Amino acid sequence: MSVEFPLDLTEDRYTDVADEEKERLFNEIKADIRFNGYLYGCYECGVCVAACPSARFYDFSPRVITQVLAREDVEVAYTLMNDSVWDCSQCFSCDRCPRGNSPGGLITIMREVAVRNGLQSARDALEGYGRIIYKIMSTGTQVSPDMLQPNAFPDWGRHVQEISEHLDVWRKALPPETLHTTETSWQVEEKTLVELYLIWHMTGVMDMIKEVDEGLFMILQDVMEERLEDAGYDVTFD
Repeated sequence: MSVEFPLDLTEDRYTDVADEEKERLFNEIKADIRFNGYLYGCYECGVCVAACPSARFYDFSPRVITQVLAREDVEVAYTLMNDSVWDCSQCFSCDRCPRGNSPGGLITIMREVAVRNGLQSARDALEGYGRIIYKIMSTGTQVSPDMLQPNAFPDWGRHVQEISEHLDVWRKALPPETLHTTETSWQVEEKTLVELYLIWHMTGVMDMIKEVDEGLFMILQDVMEERLEDAGYDVTFD
């Protein structure tokens, strides 16, 4: 049985990218230690698509992604890595596959490869989350009320507009000390942040951020190097 691709996958829309580059990226996906544990072969039963919330709203199919990787279709895999993997909500509902495949896991690998290699699709998908990444990695906390602006989260619809119009009310309900942090969420210990910085450094997280957003990388680098130095660690983020 053949794979039914959406119309926009029937022809190569990335002819400007060399075949060797597409194959290199595909091999990087396959070389991931998790790959063989996520892909065993597809029955095309459609259970993953039926369980997938993203498939209800986008031209998106976890089955297609699994099939393409199983067939080692380098050209279509490159297209999917640019145009489809960012539609996944990463809920892993697709892990109910009777064959034991994990389309969500495969998509995670594809996203990581896209980020590590600085693909434009990754830059575009993560553009609106730079402030959140900075917030989490510099303080350990999540979104503060002042960050909820329509231009930062256009996909949140009218709800974020309503929140942004009444930020003064939210600040009174969740009174932060500086209008930029929220003590009501949780207090992250200095020791925990230092450990996280060391993990991010050793696992290559900072290298991935540098590929996607060099400006954000430089800001985080200053914050993290100073904090690690104060903790007695001599770490340099190249």
